[in-house]
Amino acid sequence: TVGFVVLPRRWRVERTLGWIMRARRNVRDYERLPQHSEAHLNWSLITLMTRRLSRKGPRTDSWTKKPQSPG
Repeated sequence: TVGFVVLPRRWRVERTLGWIMRARRNVRDYERLPQHSEAHLNWSLITLMTRRLSRKGPRTDSWTKKPQSPG
């Protein structure tokens, strides 16, 4: 192949890291022990999966919704 080729696995990893970094405490490493940082990462992922599993309707993103025109 010639030119730019999208690597699907890379995007999955970057997306997951983006989800993890949404938790404020994971952005910077404030912990002294690596076990504490690992626990916070696990907690963030548990929270993420719990929210995704408890969602009732289809996924809708506020940034993809088009504003409705008045009238």
